[in-house]
Amino acid sequence: MNLAQLLSDIQPGADTHRITIPSTWHQGRTAYGGLSSALAYQAAKSVAPDLPPLLTAQIAFSGPLSGEVEISSQILRRGRNSAFVKSEIAIGDEIGLSCTFVFMARRESHVDFEGLPRPEFPPIPEDGQTRSGPPEFFTHNMDYPDKRLVLGEGKPRLANWHRLKERDRLDPVADLLCMGDALPPSTMGLMKKEGMISSINWQVNFLTDAPETDNGWWFLESETHHAVHGASSQYMTVWNSRGEPMMTGMQAVALFV
Repeated sequence: MNLAQLLSDIQPGADTHRITIPSTWHQGRTAYGGLSSALAYQAAKSVAPDLPPLLTAQIAFSGPLSGEVEISSQILRRGRNSAFVKSEIAIGDEIGLSCTFVFMARRESHVDFEGLPRPEFPPIPEDGQTRSGPPEFFTHNMDYPDKRLVLGEGKPRLANWHRLKERDRLDPVADLLCMGDALPPSTMGLMKKEGMISSINWQVNFLTDAPETDNGWWFLESETHHAVHGASSQYMTVWNSRGEPMMTGMQAVALFV
């Protein structure tokens, strides 16, 4: 099932939603974090028909999710310009994902600043120049150029173009949330041997009300700025095909190596 089909199982007005996450969206023993985040967002925005655009989200990956899961959402607070909505995804009695989404109407302001350093964007891949992951891994649903990671190079930064293969009828915010976590943690570029890793949380900030790009391509950046004692901290940025920043983020990652 593609992302749009999975999201369509979440019906507006329901307090809880039961869906089955197929194994083709797994990363190891759990569902891919970007997919879980997009499902939680879809449930959050279904709690009310008139929510403003998504501004920011705090996402905690508290446990593995697979198979049949239950998604619940509730409004924590609704003001004139903003709404705080909590979403959780559980498998049985265990919470595997807990999110707080903040939807906020934009206000006029004399402050207008954007200071993100521009990376060197490689050419967007052409048809026939991409690859995908194996059927039992979430990257099977994506296109990207070349190998995504090489161990032992001592580089704390990863960056690459990624897109979903199937994007019809897809909410662009859900698309961006799903794709924003597609890179491996950038700490893996510092690892000299293979080992398990696991994202702990994810803070994302949307820089636009309506993210858009050409042919589904997003340029993903992830850079580790601290890694010690089995944990790392990384900054993340997502750009569209025209080199415009769409979303920033930060993650803590557990390292079992």
